[in-house]
Amino acid sequence: METSFQSAIDAGKISGAVICATDAEGHFFYNKAIGERTLLSGEKKPQQLDDVLYMASATKFITTIAALQCVEDGLLTLDGDLSSIAPELAAKHVLTGFADDGSPQLDPPARPITLKMLLTHSSGTCYHFINPLTAKWRAQFTNTESQDRLPVEERFSYPLSFQPGAGWMYGPGLDWAGRLVERVTGLTLMEFMQKRIFDPLGVTDAQFYPVTREDLRTRLVDLNPDDPGAIGSAVLGGGGEMNLRSRGDFGGHGLFVPGLGFVKVLRSVLANDGVLLNANTVDNMFQQHLSPEAAASHQAALASPMGPFFRVGTEPGMKVGHGLGGLLTLEDADGWYGERTLTWGGGVTLAWFIDRKNNLCGIGAIQAKLPVDVEFVAGLKQTFRHDIYSKYTVWKGEQ
Repeated sequence: METSFQSAIDAGKISGAVICATDAEGHFFYNKAIGERTLLSGEKKPQQLDDVLYMASATKFITTIAALQCVEDGLLTLDGDLSSIAPELAAKHVLTGFADDGSPQLDPPARPITLKMLLTHSSGTCYHFINPLTAKWRAQFTNTESQDRLPVEERFSYPLSFQPGAGWMYGPGLDWAGRLVERVTGLTLMEFMQKRIFDPLGVTDAQFYPVTREDLRTRLVDLNPDDPGAIGSAVLGGGGEMNLRSRGDFGGHGLFVPGLGFVKVLRSVLANDGVLLNANTVDNMFQQHLSPEAAASHQAALASPMGPFFRVGTEPGMKVGHGLGGLLTLEDADGWYGERTLTWGGGVTLAWFIDRKNNLCGIGAIQAKLPVDVEFVAGLKQTFRHDIYSKYTVWKGEQ
């Protein structure tokens, strides 16, 4: 891993990386910062373990925990109707196509959207850049040229792309889940996360976009000459519109936190230590939660051109499902992920996993240079995923 990453730095493909991994007990740990970051001034500094990283879609895992805490508090349920809390969701119809005159064809929802559907991408909410019908609706009915920053409800005003619970497609379900947390608690998502997730773990350096705390901005990897607005452009493969157009805390993509802080959350769930969630809730996160219809749709998505992104490092044909928080492996991978490993990532540069069977969790955050060589970076993420297991195996053999 170190050799591969250093070669990538020498070749000008990446500027560095932050890798943090540990077992449940904290006996094994691998924390390493490689390379350097460039300040706005052009000055270069060695990459540090406490550098603040853009989490992109890894934010979704933290939001999942926040939502499950609200379930434990009796403020939300996994399977209940959300219409009284989020009437905008209940009012959404399913977009099935467009008539000859260009008008959208919309079917009423067959069943209510539930929190479980939002957490597993089976609610019908979909990103416009993934679904062509949603993209066409957005172009026709929203001002795509607007520079306004909009809240979740307005940013994701699109119709559903399939009947709730009857399909699977990656989308803004976790942004909606974050809004549910805010509505039932009366706190912003950041306030709730700080109180219930970060404070109990001693994490003091997290903030949603835009990062305004000066103590964090001085450590912010994504504040550099290529990204003077710190929108996480390199993490997103050169994009960043989602942050630029968002107002408020977006639970699907907006969090900035050091790798050391994120791995504390992973380790707490791995250890099932009761700090964040009770034991039964954690066990439930590592179960398959897709209906048969949604599971079939998920398999189709894995086989689609977007499949490599949705598989997050698992091999084609490997049995996988979806837990509460990420992709869920449903069988062992020899020498690697154990059955019921939960995993996802962030943008094109970040990967995380929790493997309860093999007692290991970790995050690998590659600091790519623009323009991002997405395929090359994907290979580096896979090197992280596999080599951290090799290091863990060697360590265990030395005990």
